[in-house]
Amino acid sequence: HVQLVESGGGSVQAGGSLRLSCAAPVYMPSRACVGWFRQAPGKEREGVTAVYTGGGITYYADSVKGRFTISQDNAKNMVTLQMNSLKPEDTAMYYCAADTRWFVNSCSLVNDEYNFWGRGTQVTVS
Repeated sequence: HVQLVESGGGSVQAGGSLRLSCAAPVYMPSRACVGWFRQAPGKEREGVTAVYTGGGITYYADSVKGRFTISQDNAKNMVTLQMNSLKPEDTAMYYCAADTRWFVNSCSLVNDEYNFWGRGTQVTVS
């Protein structure tokens, strides 16, 4: 079982920035996808960004390209999401998730392909 813990959510005005962190256990496979998903009230959960920890390849949804940056810190077993130029439509619960299946070598932003999830952290942009 992989336990993921998110931190860093909060409230910010439009145009501002927030930084989310996802702490993963040290025993998580070295080659996995770690992604950020979000769910706004009344909407389905959607993939925002992901990183393949085996090579650092990153993936972004069109809605956040150029504004959000995902990065990994292997020494700390942490994945960070830097969110800039935030918009009210970015308001949602943000979840960190991991795809640790043995065969994974690239990432998607599809919910069903991630087998471990954190509890989420709220981001509110006004």
